[in-house]
Amino acid sequence: MDAEHFYAIVNSRIGKYRKADGVKVAEWAGDRIAIRHLNSCLVDGTELVCANSNYPLTPMASSVEIFDTRTMEHVRSVPLGVRDGSLTWVERRDGVWWGMLANYDPPRSYLGRTHRDTRIVLFNDAWAEVGGYALPDSLLERLAPHSVSGGSFGPDGLLYLTGHDAPEIYVVRIPREGPVLEHIATLSAPIEGQAWAWDRTVERSIFAIARSSGEVIVMKIPNIEAAAP
Repeated sequence: MDAEHFYAIVNSRIGKYRKADGVKVAEWAGDRIAIRHLNSCLVDGTELVCANSNYPLTPMASSVEIFDTRTMEHVRSVPLGVRDGSLTWVERRDGVWWGMLANYDPPRSYLGRTHRDTRIVLFNDAWAEVGGYALPDSLLERLAPHSVSGGSFGPDGLLYLTGHDAPEIYVVRIPREGPVLEHIATLSAPIEGQAWAWDRTVERSIFAIARSSGEVIVMKIPNIEAAAP
């Protein structure tokens, strides 16, 4: 999402659309073998930074794919290799890259892992892992049997997450101490989980897709009273 456009992602394709009228103005289509499952993207300056994985194949392997928003050309790839989960979103904040490694219950599980093994991972600029967080039980019980598909930090510094199917947005706070995120709110939302993006040009607004109808949903996110520590 940038000032004038939003980007819709379907596996190995990205469409660039004008926010003003919804008209598609550009598209990128990739190799379905190399780019199997683009799950979400975010605009970072003039680059579109996307999380890609080989889901549902195993072993789980992921990469970060980067595009020029002006030309929609693919400019570089960051191969993360085999990981203990599939990368579903990535975002840079406070000098590090935050990403979600998703795991699933049977029959989509691998090596005995379940949705409870889903975790946040932190990378430095060389894409070496430098930290991470676990999800709280109150959030995990709402995800089963799937995982977290979308995520992004809000203007209030809280992290907003969505699952795979439930029409909900989960609001979590980075803890002052310890390795587990704090689940502080659950919001109803007509978006059936999956990835979405903040419209940073409009106060507390997001763009998302309703899979059942194929519609683009624009919605306001209420202020979270529990935001203050």
